[in-house]
Amino acid sequence: MTLSDQQLDRYARHIVLRDIGGPGQAKLLASHVLLVGAGGIGCPAIQYLAAAGVGTITVVDDDEISLSNLQRQVLYGEAQIGVAKVEAAADAVLKLNPDVQFHTLKQRINTDTSSETLNSVDVVIDGSDNFQTRLIVNDLCLAARVPLVSAAIGQFHGQIATFTGWLPDAPCYRCFVGDAHDPDDCDDCATQGVLGAMCGLMGSFAAMEAIRYLIGFGDAATGKLHIFDGLKPAMRTITLPKDAECTSCNL
Repeated sequence: MTLSDQQLDRYARHIVLRDIGGPGQAKLLASHVLLVGAGGIGCPAIQYLAAAGVGTITVVDDDEISLSNLQRQVLYGEAQIGVAKVEAAADAVLKLNPDVQFHTLKQRINTDTSSETLNSVDVVIDGSDNFQTRLIVNDLCLAARVPLVSAAIGQFHGQIATFTGWLPDAPCYRCFVGDAHDPDDCDDCATQGVLGAMCGLMGSFAAMEAIRYLIGFGDAATGKLHIFDGLKPAMRTITLPKDAECTSCNL
């Protein structure tokens, strides 16, 4: 792909980076990222992916904007309360970078979701709010062999990991969380609370991890769980093992 003069100017700060350059930017422009959720994690991820020049972005979300979202979901404003999040996100991306092809799916991921949803997708970012959805997304990614960047937040804490569980010795999301939980349960920010800026941090981190995979710069992140404690603040990284008895990636 040859970059136009306008693209050379828009993405100049990427292009001068030795680990990205023109070829890396061309990869981004030819890439397709799917996001599950246009909430606290999805909003900053969408912004940075679009600004970075990811050529195609698809967002799956069935929710509408409410006043309580505005403390952390930075794509939206009061005038959009009641509007579908995917529609508001599409408007925001058009203003930010009209070259991005933005696709919306106003629906919820469930067991009826077709694997065709991941056709042509290069990376999935999951910012959903329950284990059931996350495990379904995990299985869809395994079947399609699409890398999964999973990000989660709660109160003053966040965590993120990239999963490629179809590879030998690489864990999937189910290897991490297992089966010993209520699949409908997850910490609820409505009752537990969440620091708005933590959403920005983890959503931006998720975008960076997706971009890292698409371009291939830096150390391999697959199978590493990054845990951020906003109270200290501090971050630690642990390596996740593959579960030999995992019912998703060892079938």
